[in-house]
Amino acid sequence: MGLSGCYGLIKYILVFVNLIFWALGLTTVVLAIWMLTDSTFLVSVTQEQDNYNAGLYILLAGGALMLIVAFLGCCGAFRESQCMLVGFFSCLLVVVVAQIAAGAWLYNTSDRLEALVTNSVMNTIKKEYGIIESRTKTVDAFQSGLQCCGAKGPSDWVGSSFAEKDPTSPIKLTVSAVATQYPIPRSCCKLGDDTACEAILKINVADIPNPGIYNEGCINKLVEVLKSQGCIILGVTIGIGILEFLCLIFSLVLCCAIGSPDRYKA
Repeated sequence: MGLSGCYGLIKYILVFVNLIFWALGLTTVVLAIWMLTDSTFLVSVTQEQDNYNAGLYILLAGGALMLIVAFLGCCGAFRESQCMLVGFFSCLLVVVVAQIAAGAWLYNTSDRLEALVTNSVMNTIKKEYGIIESRTKTVDAFQSGLQCCGAKGPSDWVGSSFAEKDPTSPIKLTVSAVATQYPIPRSCCKLGDDTACEAILKINVADIPNPGIYNEGCINKLVEVLKSQGCIILGVTIGIGILEFLCLIFSLVLCCAIGSPDRYKA
C-alpha cells in the first residue's frame, strides 16, 4: 500500500521535479562535452586554456552528479525507499552547498570581469593567435561575430606572434628594427570578397585602418555579451535553487511519512 493524501501528492511532485533535474543534468553533461570539443565559445576567452578546461571538467562532473541525484530522488520517491531518499537528500545538500560557494566566488570576481577579459584577449592576440588552433578559432569567431578587431583596436596586432610569422612581412636586418607594417586576420575584414580583403589586411603602423576593417576593439562588446549571458544563467540558477530547496524539504517529509506507523492516516 502506497502513500496517500498529501504525502502521495508530495511523492509524485518529487518524482516529477527529479525528472526535470535528470534532464538538466543530462543537458549539463552534453554542454560540457560540447564546450570541450568546440573551442569557439566566448566564455573561453576569460580564462587561460588549462583553467578553462579544468572548469569544464568540473562542470561535467557536476552534471554527472546531478544525474545520480535525480536517479536517487526519483526512484526513492517512487519506490518509497527511505535509504534512497536519505542518499538523495545528502547528495543534493552537497550540490546546494557547492552552488552557494560557486555563486559567492562568482559574485566576488564579477567586478574583475573586464580586467580578466582584457588580459586574456590581449594575451591570446599577442602570443596565441596563429599558434594555438583553438584560440585562433575563438578569436576569429568573436571578431567576425561581434564585428570588431583586436582587444582595443586593430593596432593590438602590432608585434603579435601572428604578425611576426607572416611570410609576407618585410625582413628585419637588425634586432632593433621596427616593422613599418603589420598584418591583421581575415576575420577583421567587413568586406565579403576575399580578394578585396587581402588588399587591405596589411596596415602601416602610423596609418588609420581602411574603412573595410572593423575599427572597434572587442573588449567592451565581449564584456557586454558575457554580462547578458551571466544574467540569464543567474536567473536559471535561482530557479533551480528554489526547486532544490523544495526537494530537500519534500524528501525529509517523505522519509518521516514512510517511517511513521500511522502514515496511511494522512
